[in-house]
Amino acid sequence: MKTCGFTIVRNAVKFNYPVIESIRSILPLVDRFYVSIGNSEDATRELIESISSDKIKILHSIWDDSLRKGGKVLADETNKVIDQIPADYEWLFYLQADEVIHENDLPEIQKGMEAYLTNPAVEGLLLHYNHFYGTYDYIGDSRTWYRYEVRIIRNDKRIRSFRDAQGFRKDGKKLHVKMLEASVYHYGWVKDPKIMAEKMNHFRKMYHSDDWVKKNYITPELFDFSEVDSVKRFESTHPEVMKERIARVEWKVNIDPGRKNFKLKDRFLYWVEKETGKRLFEYRNYTLI
Repeated sequence: MKTCGFTIVRNAVKFNYPVIESIRSILPLVDRFYVSIGNSEDATRELIESISSDKIKILHSIWDDSLRKGGKVLADETNKVIDQIPADYEWLFYLQADEVIHENDLPEIQKGMEAYLTNPAVEGLLLHYNHFYGTYDYIGDSRTWYRYEVRIIRNDKRIRSFRDAQGFRKDGKKLHVKMLEASVYHYGWVKDPKIMAEKMNHFRKMYHSDDWVKKNYITPELFDFSEVDSVKRFESTHPEVMKERIARVEWKVNIDPGRKNFKLKDRFLYWVEKETGKRLFEYRNYTLI
């Protein structure tokens, strides 16, 4: 079995992405790791080159910033990488630049890839998600945050990144997938508030016009992590590769996990989920088999 990891990244230094930790977290599982570096304003290339591994293959890409409908540029960049991965790799493991895998989950993922390798009905593998928010101490626990997503796919060029690169489609249809008991640790919302505001303003340019972005510009002083609808304290451990990054945190965020900022309907749905474990009317970006 041959597996290739891959990611896309742009301005990793400027926006403080944990891309080094992300890549390192699955290097033990993959035979090769493709990193597509977009046109950046910082030392992103030097950052990636600092990884000491002969598994890394660096690609270069110019992002089409005119593709603003639904973040389409992110899917286009993801597909560019998929198309360059040789056919002899059977599984492709996609991680976004702010996603990390816990070392404790590597055996389960390896086991799953091996178990379903010869079953063509399984087009991808589904992972659980922990969405960290504000600091490394809290995770989002409302319907705002998706619970699962496909991150491992067959090396089938008919499988394409979907919308803004959240999931995948094969010939326009949802992938048939098996769920693994392993998680993605998503750190995209853990940043110094000033950097978070700058990242949000930049990210919105992938979805909206310049006029909209200007009208809805977020100043560093106005970004407020406490406006989240619901979080809970994270009671487990972080991946080992995140240890040094977590130790460097210098900002403080005031978040009250007991405060729930819901509309009436969402409050009811939240209560149902906590009581039953079921998320009513949940959007599924895949077909579970």
